[in-house]
Amino acid sequence: MALTTLFSPVSLGTLSLPNRVVMAPLTRARATVDHVPTAMMADYYAQRADCGLIISEATAVDPLGMGWYRAPGIWNDEMVAGWRLVTDAVHKAGGRIVAQLWHMGRLVLPDYLDGDVPIGPSAIAGEGETFAPRPAGDDSLLLPMKPYVVPREMTQADIDQLVAAYRRAAANAVKAGFDGVEIHGANGYIIDQFLQSATNKRTDSYGGNTTNRCRLLGEIIAAVSMEIPADRMGLRVSPTSKRKGMGDEDPGALAAEIGRIAGDAGLAYIPLIEPIASGFMEKPEHPVMVNLRAEYSGAVIQNGSFDAQTAEAFIAGGQADAISFGRPYLANPDLVRRMREGLPLAEANFDLAYVGDERGYTDYTRHP
Repeated sequence: MALTTLFSPVSLGTLSLPNRVVMAPLTRARATVDHVPTAMMADYYAQRADCGLIISEATAVDPLGMGWYRAPGIWNDEMVAGWRLVTDAVHKAGGRIVAQLWHMGRLVLPDYLDGDVPIGPSAIAGEGETFAPRPAGDDSLLLPMKPYVVPREMTQADIDQLVAAYRRAAANAVKAGFDGVEIHGANGYIIDQFLQSATNKRTDSYGGNTTNRCRLLGEIIAAVSMEIPADRMGLRVSPTSKRKGMGDEDPGALAAEIGRIAGDAGLAYIPLIEPIASGFMEKPEHPVMVNLRAEYSGAVIQNGSFDAQTAEAFIAGGQADAISFGRPYLANPDLVRRMREGLPLAEANFDLAYVGDERGYTDYTRHP
């Protein structure tokens, strides 16, 4: 199959992309231990700037939402300055980059909160375990793992502070030179925790039916829109995901309500995490793309186990406007060229995916 559509231009709101290859957000843990972006990160992103759009790795909007060792934040001036190094490098290389705004909610370990418990919509712990901070003096490749804990159910004051944190982060993203922002409403993090019925058992106006469970999402979109135009905003969602104890009683209805909110707000695009093959996430038995499309007419970016040929077919068939690639970007900074010319893809060293320095990060080479 000739790859004519995948490499054609497309507009996501007012974001003009030269091709439909999107670099998915990939947490790589190369910020400082204080969560400040580094010059090494600027090199990494600039190496991959020939794609249509780079979506930054998940970037915490607030210390309460940071539960990943050496992941970046965007809540203070030092972080803004660090991100400015990244955006300047990407723009110098001819690329475009949006900031993905993130809060982990119940998936933050007390280790990151000076012993305090994390917050969530309801007092229900996530399933499984996650990386804990590296102990002093430990320079091994393996980070310690600990199970998730039961969070504290959020009060109205907590919710108000969360919404304000997203607005502040959006303002900081503008200062840092990003071309737009993407709200992370997927993968079991705090917005998703409110959206899905398995994790939201509230009895107030933020819980119960689908409309109520989507209330926080609407408030965050409205707050972020006060700092950046909605036509430069995206919203990442995964209504069918069951990772870490997620799940919804009616994913189709949830996708439709998300689409309605995004459409009414005029958002530029929605990345829908709905894999075509099981991998990082399971392939859904009942995809919800049709439910989302029924209420949302903006651009949709599909993600999950795509290669160049399946991406071309999905776009040509009207099932997506662009495709984002995650794992292939780890070891292939020249992924666009490799897919366009049918060149073999390099394999990533996953031992260095979340730890280390330049090794396994900026030292992957381009195809001759």
